[in-house]
Amino acid sequence: MDDIVGQLLTQKYPFRFIDCIVDFEKGKNIVCKKNVTINEYFFNGHFPGNPVLPGVIISEALAQAAILLYKKSGMDEKNDKEYLLKKIQMEYLSKVLPGDSLYIHVEAEKMFSIGGIVNVKAKVNEKIVAKGKIIFGAVDKGGEANE
Repeated sequence: MDDIVGQLLTQKYPFRFIDCIVDFEKGKNIVCKKNVTINEYFFNGHFPGNPVLPGVIISEALAQAAILLYKKSGMDEKNDKEYLLKKIQMEYLSKVLPGDSLYIHVEAEKMFSIGGIVNVKAKVNEKIVAKGKIIFGAVDKGGEANE
């Protein structure tokens, strides 16, 4: 695992779905990587004998990459924010299987002190397997989200 990922994300094993940061441009975009392995806990039930990475895990990986972009862009310098999903709009286009390397692309549409709007896509072998938009909020730890 990339050390910086562990420092910036509050999610820990087994709920961290980013292995490393591949590329980053402050305030603009980030590319992260997740190596999908057969020993992932969710493959026991999704689906026995025909393992497929659940879409919700892909969405979570995209959301975690969005948080990394936000934090690495200096939007949470004090590291005192909690992140809330406001809206997610996703299309799943192809299966992701054990052995695949999932590349997670996040591009900032707008970033504010209270959150962000990002366009996201996930790729395997340069093929887009999921794409969409995520809107998230960033609130002070222990605070409440704005309506």
